[in-house]
Amino acid sequence: MCSVFGYSKQAYYKQLHQIEHRVAKEEMIVGLVNEKRALWKRGSGRNLHQSLQNEFKLHEIKMGRDKFFELLRKNDLLIRSKRQRVKTTCSYHHFNRYKNLIQGVTPLRSNEIWVSDITYLWLKPEDKFCYLSVITDLYSRKIVGHCVHESLSVSGCISALQQAIKSRKNKSESLIHHSDRGVQYCCHDYIRLLQRHEIQISMTETGDPLENAVAERIHRTIKEEFTSDRQINFSNIEEARVEIKKFVDFYNEKRPHRSVEWMTPSEASRCKGLLKRKWKSYWRKQGDWKELIEIEK
Repeated sequence: MCSVFGYSKQAYYKQLHQIEHRVAKEEMIVGLVNEKRALWKRGSGRNLHQSLQNEFKLHEIKMGRDKFFELLRKNDLLIRSKRQRVKTTCSYHHFNRYKNLIQGVTPLRSNEIWVSDITYLWLKPEDKFCYLSVITDLYSRKIVGHCVHESLSVSGCISALQQAIKSRKNKSESLIHHSDRGVQYCCHDYIRLLQRHEIQISMTETGDPLENAVAERIHRTIKEEFTSDRQINFSNIEEARVEIKKFVDFYNEKRPHRSVEWMTPSEASRCKGLLKRKWKSYWRKQGDWKELIEIEK
């Protein structure tokens, strides 16, 4: 029997036919994927595989999910992940951490507890981020200090703290400053400024955002409520500074708040005693995770 490269002629043509069949099948699948992607731009690989099952049956194609992903990868058809949320907290550093002093504590006056946090702001035309440091009075929900800054260095946080300290009238009353364990709040310059003004230092302990929920919520309010797009962006950092100042003034002076009996934060800052909230929290357990559903506008 005639042989080709050590294979029988029959085996050679059989293998050649299998290769041609596999290539044709892959080309057909790529074509089907491209048809889907014409409208469904970012359909995930798993969803694509599931959505193509009818076409696979019609063309008598059998391909599992792993092989399908290999084919997408080979043809550069895998969808890249979206830009991840900007990380503003770096807790891996050599500075001292402090205990959480406000757990279970309900403030009964202004300037009893301040909460601090950093978030990012999107500068769309420049395709980059700047950052917003905010210090909020936990009792009244009033923003007592803020700063828009270009980088995650401690200078922006210190500027916000200096503004808050300047706004404080009765310096003889005790005050706790609460934050996450980010390097900006743990570094020597920031800690020394707090100690110089005899402000007690409190920090989150578990990494749970609920330990600093009010600060997180303030950022969400600023970034979502002052734009029709639900995600605020600015042309440049100068515009961001001007607009954020307007938002903060409006938030403090004109925006009624459910957490302080529908008063504005500035009105609540002049009160004393327990302020009742006008929203409810619903807790539900999912495995080992605890989820908070908050109804607050």
